[in-house]
Amino acid sequence: MKKTTTTLGILFFFAFATLTAQTDAPDQQGSNIQNLTPSKLIGKGQWDIKWFNNIYTETEDTFNGDIPRNTFFTSTLDIFTGVGESRRVNVGLLLEFRSNTVGGRGIFDFLSFDGEEGTARSGFTSFAPAVKFTPFASVNNFSVQSAFFIPLVDNEVENGVFLDQNGFTWQNRFFYDYSFAQGKWQLFSELNTEWNFGTAEDSFANNSLRLTPGVFLSYFPSSKFTVLGLLQHIQLLDIGGTEFSQDLTAYGGGVKYQLTDVLNIEGLYTNFFRGNDTGLGQTFNIGLRAVF
Repeated sequence: MKKTTTTLGILFFFAFATLTAQTDAPDQQGSNIQNLTPSKLIGKGQWDIKWFNNIYTETEDTFNGDIPRNTFFTSTLDIFTGVGESRRVNVGLLLEFRSNTVGGRGIFDFLSFDGEEGTARSGFTSFAPAVKFTPFASVNNFSVQSAFFIPLVDNEVENGVFLDQNGFTWQNRFFYDYSFAQGKWQLFSELNTEWNFGTAEDSFANNSLRLTPGVFLSYFPSSKFTVLGLLQHIQLLDIGGTEFSQDLTAYGGGVKYQLTDVLNIEGLYTNFFRGNDTGLGQTFNIGLRAVF
């Protein structure tokens, strides 16, 4: 009941933030970090390339309390291009690389890529064809991104080291943003849904549904710079008899800066302050995005 109440509370907040905002016409005078949020699509012939790097590190979990440090590094490359004249459909490809270390190794040991038996693994783990579209022509600040992830790992765990899920995932992300008067504040909301399917023997997460609602509030001291705060929740629901579920909640903040007309950079920090059947760690993130 506690898990269900937490999830419903977060989803209600997400829904309230979305439904109380009104559709706003795009501000063409700002930078890409203002105008081209994840909710917005690019035009025909344009390219949107994002390289995002995430370090999750933990020294505590809800199973054992204090534990030797585990660090999980994920690097993703998202490539999209616009098709058609309506600016309502983008197609793309998502690539994912991981490097993980366990058993008390240093936080930056994932950069060694040494594959030391029992403490480290790395490699390309999945790719996904993707499509992004705006369902309603009159609401250009609401979009959906749908991707089908194909795993490249043979074994989820080898010699006690987890690398990535060994299963297919159908991911659908729903984006919405609202810019307040004068463009100084912006509210962005997202609901990420992931259906993991395959045999339960191949992955802990197969036959489950992961829901990740999040709310992000940004302030723009100038059109080229923003600071933001976020609240995010993750809920893994058993839908196929695996008898495994988990939930965790994070808060955080970050900055974005428009380096050139094409390129911007972002940094983000999150802290997973509560959860059930999960690790309780922190993430450190840096990303580069080019739109041309």
